[in-house]
Amino acid sequence: MTSLSDVAAQEGALSTLRRGLRLSPQFRAGLTGTLLLALVATAGRVVVPVAVQQTIDKGIGDGSPDIGFIRTAVLLCAVAVLITAVSAYAMNVRLYKSSESGLAALRIKAFRHVHDLSMLTQSGERRGALVSRVTGDVDQISQFMQFGGLMFIVSIGQLIVASILMLVYSWQLALLVWAAFLPLAFALRRFQRLVSGAYTRVRERTGDLLAAVSESVVGASVIRAYASEDRTAEKVDTSVDATRTAQTRAQALVALTFPTSELVAAAATAAVVVAGVLLGVDDQLSAGELVAFLFLVTLFVAPMQTATEVLNDAQNAIAGWRRVLGVLDTVPDVADPGEDGEVLPRGPIEVRFEHVEFAYPESPPVLHDVNAAIAPRSRVAIVGETGSGKTTFAKLLTRLMDPSSGRVLVDGVPLDRVRFSSLRERIVMVPQDGFLFDATLADNIRYGKPDATDEDLVLALTELGLADWLDGLPRKLNTPVGQRGESLSAGERQLVALARAYIADPDLLVLDEATSAVDPATEVRIQRALDGVTRGRTAISIAHRLSTAEAADEVFVFDQGRIVQRGPHAELVAEPGVYADLHESWVAQRTL
Repeated sequence: MTSLSDVAAQEGALSTLRRGLRLSPQFRAGLTGTLLLALVATAGRVVVPVAVQQTIDKGIGDGSPDIGFIRTAVLLCAVAVLITAVSAYAMNVRLYKSSESGLAALRIKAFRHVHDLSMLTQSGERRGALVSRVTGDVDQISQFMQFGGLMFIVSIGQLIVASILMLVYSWQLALLVWAAFLPLAFALRRFQRLVSGAYTRVRERTGDLLAAVSESVVGASVIRAYASEDRTAEKVDTSVDATRTAQTRAQALVALTFPTSELVAAAATAAVVVAGVLLGVDDQLSAGELVAFLFLVTLFVAPMQTATEVLNDAQNAIAGWRRVLGVLDTVPDVADPGEDGEVLPRGPIEVRFEHVEFAYPESPPVLHDVNAAIAPRSRVAIVGETGSGKTTFAKLLTRLMDPSSGRVLVDGVPLDRVRFSSLRERIVMVPQDGFLFDATLADNIRYGKPDATDEDLVLALTELGLADWLDGLPRKLNTPVGQRGESLSAGERQLVALARAYIADPDLLVLDEATSAVDPATEVRIQRALDGVTRGRTAISIAHRLSTAEAADEVFVFDQGRIVQRGPHAELVAEPGVYADLHESWVAQRTL
């Protein structure tokens, strides 16, 4: 599987909500207590209508006010309102705590799952859009759980309590109110499907927008170099406009429900007044009960009117939940065997490729029946034209991807049977771009060994012959490298990447040509560091320069996805073939 799952996108809203809550049980923590507090808080809202009814019918019912009764009713009403306020506060706090815990767990789970996905799967999704699934989409869930969810709980309780009390006062008027709102309730249920689709498009457009903005920021230097600011701005503007359009359409759908609920509320209130007066004339309803009933209608109508806002938040959240679930539903195609996997003992590594083939999705094979054996502590150079399969070979060896068929073995153990923790400890790859994090030099080197002290770092750099380079930096180990290492030169970034690999102390080192695109002086320094990094280890280098192939114990020559030649440099250069042609090209470039 190389793209994010779309199973969640095909689920209904309730199914999505149930699955989301199951994935984050923290949302349900203490839910019973929260619901009890919500019941108290909503029940307290009917105190005022009851107090009004009692005051009208008993306190001043015979024309002479009973001050004692009225005072007692007001006092009891004040106490009930205070209890309601305290309960509402406690309910809010509990709900916020449980929702934040659930959201934190969901973010962590989604983030870690993204890292479990293979490079192939990640490359099938724009990075900004992928990030939005862990950030923006979870934020939409947060808004619903903390506000829309709270309103939903209170509204349901308010509807139930108001309905019960309306039935107590007048079952005829209660049925009249329900008859007025029942069609609206059914219409909202059907309307929800349209809103759900609209908000799914909103979340998709938001992901596209984040991807466009992220790409323009990361590639700012290239944009300026080619004076493509206008084109980039147009691309971002298009994403912004698409997001605005999607949001506007979704909000327009939701806005339709506001005037509808207002009309129904007005009609219900008018009907209650007319019918209540008729019941009063017939001595079936007192004046106090009619006034109290009108208060209760207001309490009943309020949740129906806020249902549109809850619907808005809910559909936005469900759309976000679907996208997060789409990440979590994606089964990693390069899976860690975990506890069932094997742990390789430390020591020199032997590598074997047995009939390995590989093809990228919807593309022809890039590796064909590759068979190779790499002896422990040997230095192997991988050479070939661009697109010949060199980098794919390296990615399979480090298990960034798995072969389409065949096996890769280390020390006789299939690579897919080795625990990731053991694999990453024993095999390290240094990519050509030498990615650095926005931190200090020490922090970046320490990624290879988190518990390394500053003294360990200085010793490692000294052993690599980089002590003079370190001394030349303004703040030594505390030198900030900038975002993506932009405060350092390309060669210096590669030195940091090599130091990071060296201090990790792997048994097998895979290098994507570390000396490409650097000046001669830096190349000498990197080459000296390479000698230190690879000493005593099995080392495999993707070679773009002649010097790397010349220094190797053995050279693998790739051509159109096959190993067409292998052997020491001196033997290969002496016989006609692909390697001799490459060597001739290298020599010609070096003499220019």
